[in-house]
Amino acid sequence: MFNCYFKSSKEKKRFYQHKKLEMLNYIKDSLERKIASVTASIEVLESQISRDKEVEVTN
Repeated sequence: MFNCYFKSSKEKKRFYQHKKLEMLNYIKDSLERKIASVTASIEVLESQISRDKEVEVTN
């Protein structure tokens, strides 16, 4: 995976912790984008439903 020379086990541990943190932050960012997309879709659908109800009432 990573071909790095580590001076100590603490250095190796720190390196892998930072890599794990980078990966988790990437996953978090990806999920936040997906949540924003779903939230926007919900808002559009709710406004369409509301608009359709208003049309039914006036007809």
